[in-house]
Amino acid sequence: MERSAALDLVQQNWFFKALVDNMKIGVIVSDANGYIIYINQTYARFLNIDADESIGKHANDIVSNSRLAVVARTGQAEINYPHKFKDTGFLVQRIPIKRDGVVVAVLGLVLFDSAATVINLAERLAALESKLKSYQEQLACLHTTSYRFDDIVGRSEFMQAVKAEAIKAATNDLPVLLTGESGTGKELFAHAIHQASARKTYPFVKVNCAAIPKDLLEAELFGYAKGAFTGADPKGRPGKFETAHMGTIFLDEIGDMPLDMQPKLLRVLETKEIERIGSNAAIPVDFRVIAATNQDIRRLMQSGLFRRDLFYRLNVVPLDIPPLRKRRDDILPLAYHFIQKIIKGAPGRGIRIHSSAERALVNYDWPGNGRELLHVLERVLHGFEGHTIDISLLPTYLRNAVPTPKRDEETSLRKYLAEAERRAIEAALENANGSKTRAAKALGIHRSLLYRKMKKLNILT
Repeated sequence: MERSAALDLVQQNWFFKALVDNMKIGVIVSDANGYIIYINQTYARFLNIDADESIGKHANDIVSNSRLAVVARTGQAEINYPHKFKDTGFLVQRIPIKRDGVVVAVLGLVLFDSAATVINLAERLAALESKLKSYQEQLACLHTTSYRFDDIVGRSEFMQAVKAEAIKAATNDLPVLLTGESGTGKELFAHAIHQASARKTYPFVKVNCAAIPKDLLEAELFGYAKGAFTGADPKGRPGKFETAHMGTIFLDEIGDMPLDMQPKLLRVLETKEIERIGSNAAIPVDFRVIAATNQDIRRLMQSGLFRRDLFYRLNVVPLDIPPLRKRRDDILPLAYHFIQKIIKGAPGRGIRIHSSAERALVNYDWPGNGRELLHVLERVLHGFEGHTIDISLLPTYLRNAVPTPKRDEETSLRKYLAEAERRAIEAALENANGSKTRAAKALGIHRSLLYRKMKKLNILT
């Protein structure tokens, strides 16, 4: 249709023109070449032009950034397209009008009221995003870490090796499994790994799997929807995994995780999605998991109390922290570190440990490890006003401690090496999907030697 014919059609429909002129939205119509054939009075008043004089002019001569000609050329509608004019943002609809598949005109609608509403919503959304960011920062402060690698004291070869592996683990997002006796410092390592990682500005959330009642553990971990059960918060509540979003979740005492909860935990670790109790909606979560236990997980697996697939999922980066009796070189440095921490002096108010007391501390086996050493020194320093800790101030059982034979240290080293060998074999078998031939090849040993080592180390497949 030619421009003059289209213009005649518009002018003949006087009722249509009167109706549109009184609408509270801007209406503009161009022909297939972008020349204006109609503009309503509302839009003309907004543009401060004469509606009749604009007829026949190109749309870009009226509104410099008009896209009517572009839509006429492409034939593609632009719905709710943001448009800025006179420093004000609006929503614009540009709709091609076609006859027999050919664009004959373009209808433009400027939604003043809707634009104002959208702008208002955008401002509110920006305010909410600002509040959310503030809440996330506050949450991160509430769930922040207390320790760094500099706070982990230890000069023994064992401790230096574990610390080096932990520092390496902080550079990636792989799951970490910390093992070791109670009081060896597993939580310190978990804190330090998080603090040295790219997630350090996000929450560090600790869950003690042994301290939470079995019936509440699922709700604690995954949260619940409103009205999920009697006594629940009517608004629902997020779980620990949601709270740890973008940060680290520390599953302490993972060996005490109830067996029926283990497959649910495994699913979350694999899918990175949680479902609150009482809801079927999957919520994506981004977290790094660190687990810890003082139990023998392999013995639990053999007893059917811990799932093998969950173990392999958690044991990607294994860190075994040796007990204090196997790294006696760390006892005195750790003792002086605790003294400074207890006294809060500079450094430790100049307090020293008498040589006889030092020998007693080193000779003792410390079944409670670092935690026991800290408690002993807290008791000794309570009300202490001197400068030297004499052996007489130590508990009787410490004064009578007998040195452990050197043979035990050699045996512990052999056990440590055997443990490392066990981990290497299990990892190779896991990567080879249980194929002993491929595992032996990956380890660089003959298959028969692999069988002998598996039998010696009691590795089950």
